[in-house]
Amino acid sequence: MSTPVDFNDRMLSLGLARVAEQAAIASAEWIGRGNEKAADQAAVNAMREQLNQLDIKGVVVIGEGERDEAPMLYIGEEVGTGDGPGVDIALDPLEGTTLTAKDMPNALTVIAMGPRGSMLHAPDTYMDKLAIGPGYEDGVVSLDMTAAERVQALAAAKGCDASDITVCILERPRHEAMIAEVRETGAGIRLITDGDVAGVMHCAEPEVTGIDMYMGTGGAPEGVLAAAALKCMGGQMFGRLVFRNDDEKARAAKAGITDLDRIYTRDEMVTADVIFAATGVTGGSLLPRIMKEPGWTTTETLLMRSKTGSVRRMSYRNPTGK
Repeated sequence: MSTPVDFNDRMLSLGLARVAEQAAIASAEWIGRGNEKAADQAAVNAMREQLNQLDIKGVVVIGEGERDEAPMLYIGEEVGTGDGPGVDIALDPLEGTTLTAKDMPNALTVIAMGPRGSMLHAPDTYMDKLAIGPGYEDGVVSLDMTAAERVQALAAAKGCDASDITVCILERPRHEAMIAEVRETGAGIRLITDGDVAGVMHCAEPEVTGIDMYMGTGGAPEGVLAAAALKCMGGQMFGRLVFRNDDEKARAAKAGITDLDRIYTRDEMVTADVIFAATGVTGGSLLPRIMKEPGWTTTETLLMRSKTGSVRRMSYRNPTGK
C-alpha cells in the first residue's frame, strides 16, 4: 500500500501560477475579437495542458460543467501526472469571456487548489452571495438581512456613514430591487457586467479598489472560487444555493447536497488551506492587462497561500512563442 503524499502548498504554488499565466497568454489572442467561445477554448486548452504537467493526482471539482456538456476540465475530470498528492481543483479558465471578447476590464484566468475533499462541490446553479473584507467581527452582516440592513450594519462597524460605503453588484434585471434599496441608503454602487469572482475579491482590498461589500446572485461554482480567494486574502463570505427548477435540485443531489436552504460560510465552502492564482487578461482594479511588445508578452499574476497569508504579485515577461 502506497503512503499518501501530503499537500505541499509551497512547492505547488509556483506551478499553479504558471497554469494561470499560460491560460491568460492563450486567451489574449482573442481580446477584442468578439469571439467568446474561441477565447474560452484557448484558455481551457492551455490550462489543461499545464495542469497535466504538475505532479498531482488532481480532480476538477469546480470546472467547465458536467462531463456531457464540456469535453475538457469538466467536473470530475482527473488531471496531473498521477504522481504526488491528491488535490481538489476549482477553476475558471477565463472568468469574463464576454469581457475578453469586448476588451472590457476585469477578465481573469482563475484557479484554486486544495487537499482532496476541501472544496464544496457546488452544482451549476445560482448562489446568493454576500462578502466583506477583513477586519470585522463575525456576523456583522448576513444573508438574512435586507440589502439596506447590510449597508447600515457595515457602516456602523466601519464607523462611517452609509454614504461612505460602496457595494459591488452584478448588473442584472434580477438585481434591480436590490440596487434601488442600496441606493436609498445613500451608499454608492459599482455595477459590473460580468466577473463576480473579481467582484468578491475587490472587497478584500477596499483601500485599493474602493469596494466595501459584494452582494447579489451569481454562479455557485464562481462562489466557491471567490471563497478560496477570500480565504487567502481575508474577509467574510456567505453563500446560499438558489434553485430555479427540479433539474437544478437534482444537480445538487448528485453533488451530495441535501440541505437546500443551508447558508455556507467561507470556511464551509473551502474547509482547508488552499492556494489561489489569478492572472489579468484585460486588466482592471485587481491586475493589469496582458502587455505585448515585439518578441515579448508580459503578464501579472496574483499568487496567494491561505496557510501563510502570503500574497505575491508576479510579473512574468515571456519571449513570444516560448
